[in-house]
Amino acid sequence: MYECRFDGEHITVKAAVGRRIAALPPTSFFVVSAIFHYLGPSFAVLLFAHLSVLGVAWLRIASAAVVFAVWRRPWRLIAALTVRQQWVLVAMGVVLAGMNSLFYLAIDRLPLSTVGAIEFLGIVILAAAGARTRRNLLALVLAVGGVAALTNVRIVNEPLGFVFAFANCALFMLYVVLGHKIANTKIVDRGHDTEHSALSGIDQLGAAMLIAALVATPIGIGGAAPAFVHPTWLLWGIVVGLCSSVIPYVADQLAMARLPRATFALMLAILPATATVIGLLVLGQVPTLQDLLGIALVIAGVALHQDREGKRAAARPGKLVTAPESRSNVRAWL
Repeated sequence: MYECRFDGEHITVKAAVGRRIAALPPTSFFVVSAIFHYLGPSFAVLLFAHLSVLGVAWLRIASAAVVFAVWRRPWRLIAALTVRQQWVLVAMGVVLAGMNSLFYLAIDRLPLSTVGAIEFLGIVILAAAGARTRRNLLALVLAVGGVAALTNVRIVNEPLGFVFAFANCALFMLYVVLGHKIANTKIVDRGHDTEHSALSGIDQLGAAMLIAALVATPIGIGGAAPAFVHPTWLLWGIVVGLCSSVIPYVADQLAMARLPRATFALMLAILPATATVIGLLVLGQVPTLQDLLGIALVIAGVALHQDREGKRAAARPGKLVTAPESRSNVRAWL
């Protein structure tokens, strides 16, 4: 067994459990994340028939916050963080509340695959801005072309849906920027500047999720109120929170900790396809040929993106790259 100390408390983790987790292939964590990343929202769409969209979003955020609170007790972070670091968590909480709410407002009006593809446009933009190469420029062109193909048919009929989708994309980009800050946060413990494994990205994300629940409560709790007298709806909302904000976040961190960045970036390309498959199987949203073309272009753009650091790491198979430990985030290090 090994031990980590934080704020006078001892967090003991059994090495046997760690070995079992380490024995699993890192791709298995990514597959879990890919499935649940859009499985949760597809369940949420089904719940829209009983609750308002913002009410469902609040149930997602609040239930995830409760799970992280019970599991990680993230409020222990506050005393160890500087004022500036605390404000970063506050900003992250506000972004999470806005991003999740806008995402649900978008999928209430547009197919899940379309919103997912637009969301990934932000990833490619940030990636291209971080590494200005011809290959990344081509990746950006492909992704933009894919989003244009997806939006061309429906933008006349659902203009507000696209406003929500692109606003979600913008907040997602901001989430990535804040995720970088959180992932590189050094925790001051008893006068020593260290990075604690016990204070992982999950803990910091849990603290931000608590803040997100507070931010979302004024606009969402009214819409969620009917669920408190319908246990089935309430349970369904909790399932949405687990599938959307807990399971994929944890799986992402486990995968990013063991996969080189180039490999993880390549695997990201399957997520828009996952959204299409889940939208078809769960929601009966049959993609058109133009939809499939748009999704294929977005996937090609993400797959083509070149991460120089990840490529160098992949050339050194003996060294694993530890990626930032932020949400969901699957995209925080791009």
